[in-house]
Amino acid sequence: MRIGVKGFQGARLTQARAARGMTQTALAKASGISSPSISKWERGEQMPEFAALERVAEALSLPTTWFLQPLPDYGSGTYFFRSNSSLAAAGRAVARTRLEWLHELSLCIQEWIDWPQLTLPRVLSRDEALELTDAEIEFLAMQSRELWRLGIGPIEDVIRAVEGAGIITTRESLGYLKMDGVSRWFESDGRPYMFISADKTSAVRNRFDVAHELGHILMHSGLSSVDEELHHNELERQAHLFASAFLMPAESIAGALNYPTLDTLLALKKKWKVSIGALIMRAKSLDLIDSDYATRLWKNYSSRGWRKGEPLDDVLSAETPFLMPRAVKMLIEQGGFSKAVLMSTTGFMATDLERLCSLPEGFMSSEPAKVIELNAPVWRSSPIDQSSASPGKVVPLRQRAVK
Repeated sequence: MRIGVKGFQGARLTQARAARGMTQTALAKASGISSPSISKWERGEQMPEFAALERVAEALSLPTTWFLQPLPDYGSGTYFFRSNSSLAAAGRAVARTRLEWLHELSLCIQEWIDWPQLTLPRVLSRDEALELTDAEIEFLAMQSRELWRLGIGPIEDVIRAVEGAGIITTRESLGYLKMDGVSRWFESDGRPYMFISADKTSAVRNRFDVAHELGHILMHSGLSSVDEELHHNELERQAHLFASAFLMPAESIAGALNYPTLDTLLALKKKWKVSIGALIMRAKSLDLIDSDYATRLWKNYSSRGWRKGEPLDDVLSAETPFLMPRAVKMLIEQGGFSKAVLMSTTGFMATDLERLCSLPEGFMSSEPAKVIELNAPVWRSSPIDQSSASPGKVVPLRQRAVK
């Protein structure tokens, strides 16, 4: 007779290790359970006894019930990483898993709260993506701005802009400085998701990361993982160009980038909230400076020590997601959920909920917020009128009646 916790899901253990960046050996050391046992559990050859599962769950900072939930079918969507090519596979695995957990948490929240309607330009097919010209990328960036009524000036908050279009985002530190972000579409709710790393201290770098991932979402969602591997460098170049065009429209910034000085670029950085390096590259891509002038700018840039950190990096504030934290607060403050019930319902511990939902540290473990009892289902309101959305603002959440 088989012994152990019936219903244990070995795939969940594999995923949890990936989320924590732990090898089987590291988990064995942290939990006191042998590596061979952990390996057998993950392969489904053996089920853990409850006491052993508790030790593993504690080492992974997850409830034991997490390992009884079947791993969802995440579909066949392609993951697009904005990261240094030298990033270790473990770093990609952590970011990928955190994005999957964000998606799972979003599906759970959607039982009670509707996200903003997805409002994106037409998503390109595989053939269109593989034949994109630079002019078409510039046009797509401007089309996005026009659709979201962002004008042609600096974007006040890039994360708010993409969330207002219905893209679910999260931003958190992973401990991998070379990881910038990852994005993909999930078929289960037909919506794109975006993970942005908060390990870098530069707010302007994060803004560019968001715009870069937006480029992948709009241009490359029809591509397979094989396509991504074969054309990785070109796809990254295209996403980089999209981000530049989205953040710095040619028609409004070209005049200021005609053979600028570094001091001019510093003033433009404060206005447009993009890095000086990105401004130099934008000037070069628009043929507003030649290669020799760009080289001189880069040499002066290096001589000022700006490759290690640019001026204003410690002044400009980082942008943070809005949809997820607002949804959690609404469920607690207006939806009749206590924090304990919300954690039990979603399956996540306090720390993961806080990080995935961009909530303040300790929010889920602090004293419970006052719960407002609802006598009748009163949450659902009329659908959002996208035409009335203010430029760069998040469209208000459309709320479902509590079930």
